[in-house]
Amino acid sequence: MTLTAPPAPAATLSDTTIRRLALGLSTGALLWSALSFAYGFQPATDLGWLLTDLGGLAFQTGLMCLLALMIRTRATGTSRTARIMLQVERVLLVPAMVWSLLHAVLPGQREADWLAVLDVFWPLSMLGMFVIGVKVAFAGRWRGLARVWPVVAESWAVVSIPSMGLLGPEAGSLVGAAHLLVGYATLGLIIAFRPELVRTEK
Repeated sequence: MTLTAPPAPAATLSDTTIRRLALGLSTGALLWSALSFAYGFQPATDLGWLLTDLGGLAFQTGLMCLLALMIRTRATGTSRTARIMLQVERVLLVPAMVWSLLHAVLPGQREADWLAVLDVFWPLSMLGMFVIGVKVAFAGRWRGLARVWPVVAESWAVVSIPSMGLLGPEAGSLVGAAHLLVGYATLGLIIAFRPELVRTEK
């Protein structure tokens, strides 16, 4: 008979660490939102693309902060599947971040096929975040607003991407930029002001 060791207990995080990760999320979301309000998600100039791409990279860095917090508190649950899904999301997010950086600094390659391959990971990573948000709500390890707000925040892809198609790029950009403020920026502030909502040793 093969014995499987139980998972190690979730890490105990200080309020300072929780707040730093949460404010990293809010800062990235605020920056990308501000640049998206200014330039939209389909900028008309190279400068606009440079700034919005780097803003997107800042947002993705904030998502890495959120994932680090979720991993260390086992926000999606304690099962092997629940823990693996967070690591899978990290894997999806890395090439999306590489795309943001390269799309910003290599304007001559923005239409290249090889860069388009990396671009696929942007929507995949955002859809992955939506699945994670739903799982956090069902797992119930985070409490109060911290339990339900990830669903609001991580619905960004399922709200913003259709809005671009239905409303056009200008109106869709406004929807997406506003959603970043209501969703991810607010989630970070909720956790920063109430770190006890995500701290658990269960």
